[in-house]
Amino acid sequence: MKKFVLIFVVLSTIIYGGCAGISDAISNAQRLQWKLGTVSGMNLSGVDVSRVSSLSSINALDLVKLTSAVGSGKLPASFTLNLLAKNPDGEGGSKNSSDVIKSVAWRLLIDNAETITGNVSGPITIPGVGQTATIPVGISLDLMQFFKNEGLTNLVGLALGIGGKSGSPARLSLKIQPTIDTFLGAITYPGEITVIDKEFRSK
Repeated sequence: MKKFVLIFVVLSTIIYGGCAGISDAISNAQRLQWKLGTVSGMNLSGVDVSRVSSLSSINALDLVKLTSAVGSGKLPASFTLNLLAKNPDGEGGSKNSSDVIKSVAWRLLIDNAETITGNVSGPITIPGVGQTATIPVGISLDLMQFFKNEGLTNLVGLALGIGGKSGSPARLSLKIQPTIDTFLGAITYPGEITVIDKEFRSK
């Protein structure tokens, strides 16, 4: 009987400790805050438009390429969207703490329209409280697939608004679902976080 009680106590301690550990790990990671950073390297159908401010600024040869692409029914765009992750100040953290992200599953919305999905593989270490890490997210999509009714002017304007010389990620949002590494294995966030450029968010 004493042996049984001892085994029960040991198992209960392990189970309780494991659950507490998982709870602490999830709470730790859920303190992370997320925000969209800069957009870089905007390329439109083979044309670098990252330093272009308007359609009229595109040279004649590149404009022919873009016109031809739209005429063919495809306008591939690629760019890097920098995702910012921050360990905020607050209770339960310390300047020596860090979180390790195993992966970040994401969905990209442009002007609130859902486009493509992807996954950033880690490990990604987010340093201690108050510090920010940049996670580059490579984006490649065909703008005409998602904005079929838009002409050349609007499509190029969209690309320039996002990643041109005066562009910003204001027209973008990411819905992310991070997976964190813990001493008990990988744990995926229970739901998605909507990330925008205006503010850091944790949910």
